[in-house]
Amino acid sequence: MHIKGILLGAAAIAGALATPAQAKQGDVLIRLRGIMVAPNEKSSSVLPGFPGEKVSVDNAVTPEVDFTYMATDHIGFELIAATTKHSASGRTGTTGSLGKLASTWVLPPTLTAQYHFLPEGNIRPYVGAGVNYTIFYNEKASSALEGAVGDTKVHMSDSFGVAGQAGVDIQINDRMFLNLDVKYIDMDTTTRLSTTAAGVQKVRVHLDPFVFGVGVGFKL
Repeated sequence: MHIKGILLGAAAIAGALATPAQAKQGDVLIRLRGIMVAPNEKSSSVLPGFPGEKVSVDNAVTPEVDFTYMATDHIGFELIAATTKHSASGRTGTTGSLGKLASTWVLPPTLTAQYHFLPEGNIRPYVGAGVNYTIFYNEKASSALEGAVGDTKVHMSDSFGVAGQAGVDIQINDRMFLNLDVKYIDMDTTTRLSTTAAGVQKVRVHLDPFVFGVGVGFKL
């Protein structure tokens, strides 16, 4: 009987852990992710001084936190907060020979409206769409660029655009879940390089990154 009681107790605990953390109306979900921001950039030339010479932008990895409010069992609103540092480098010609041209920190708060397909399931896929406002800050010219053209001030214009999203929550226990998520963000900037020797140079970059995330979530 003692062994039977232990087995029944273990079964009850296992059943409790298998109970879905259902995303119900009024719930607040918090997710902690590691993300990789991978720009899908298209660059204009660096003008007027370097026609035909374009720039590339590197990937970045960073932690991210987001909050989702479930307005209904199926509809949620997610706000993400993360910041990443990226470098822009020349590809060919004079700017290509310099390599890294400038760096910037990027803060892209993004709000999406999500549709959760199976709010009562152990595997809960969702899709979302929304808006993004990207702030570029702490822009700096590289030492290689300043070595070539003297002191340089860098300014990158902020960006407003749309965002798309798809992801899935996979149940771990009654309050905790694994999250996989990918976003596409419409993000553009015009970079202005005010140099000592080469005057003012500008380059327009459509960054349009994919943001790949994996992490854990909790129902508050």
